Amino acid sequence: MTGNESEGALASVRYIVDDVRAAIDFYTTHLGFTVLNAFPPAFADVVRGPLRLLLSGPTSSGARATPKDAAGCGRNRIHLVVDDLEAERERLRQAGVVLRGDIVSGPGGRQLLLADPAGNLVELFTPAERR
Repeated sequence: MTGNESEGALASVRYIVDDVRAAIDFYTTHLGFTVLNAFPPAFADVVRGPLRLLLSGPTSSGARATPKDAAGCGRNRIHLVVDDLEAERERLRQAGVVLRGDIVSGPGGRQLLLADPAGNLVELFTPAERR
């Protein structure tokens, strides 16, 4: 594989997590990801559509390669498009998922932030209707 031109390629994002098992459970139970590989406590990767999310625990090479000054949770987040943001908010609330605020509306659509067990942000997004 040489790059983006490969049909069916996955885009991979690495999240550093405190607990790989908790992260697997969170992403598969609440956000529709499926497990590709699981090697807790060090590593797992889960997939949803073209997104491969690398879940790196403290003992993984990915986590160990992270510079100390960049080791904390950042402002980056994965962005998942959903059809009904209110229904997702209610479903996640009932499941005890930590929501990081309420729905915010803008010219491009509406979004809601939640946090995985390690504090990494996930954005649920419903685009505005085009006129």
